[in-house]
Amino acid sequence: MLSVCRRYIKDVHFAEEVMLTGFLKVFMNLEKFKFEGSFEGWIRRIMVNESISFLRKEKQIFFTEEVLGYHEESWNNINSDLEVEQIQALLDSLPEGYRTVFVLYAVEGYKHSEIAKMLQVSENTSKSQLFKARKMLQKKLNEQNLISDGTNEI
Repeated sequence: MLSVCRRYIKDVHFAEEVMLTGFLKVFMNLEKFKFEGSFEGWIRRIMVNESISFLRKEKQIFFTEEVLGYHEESWNNINSDLEVEQIQALLDSLPEGYRTVFVLYAVEGYKHSEIAKMLQVSENTSKSQLFKARKMLQKKLNEQNLISDGTNEI
């Protein structure tokens, strides 16, 4: 569950704190688990909600204005042998709003309508944040691939 919290929160110490708070909520609310779905999924959702609450409380989550004319664009598959630490570093390099929406959508599998409700933003804001996050990640991956291939000196 630390990795779930870590995806949203850059600082590992704060992520650990959020995880502990999440587990406290899990233990205090065990009787509320209705055996409708997996126990792990229930705990994961608590960790995601705790992470978002932390970002909101710390006022670390900001969203840029919506992009009008947004359209779903296919993800450009870039051949890369990235390690978990490299992927986390790429996620950490994203602005909070981009990262939060990207992780909720691409990693956790939430729909834009669910993300909008969780983050208290419009669906279009969720879609535009995902679009911008993908573009930024794609650019960073391209730069990283160029550097690792030795074709670009940065």
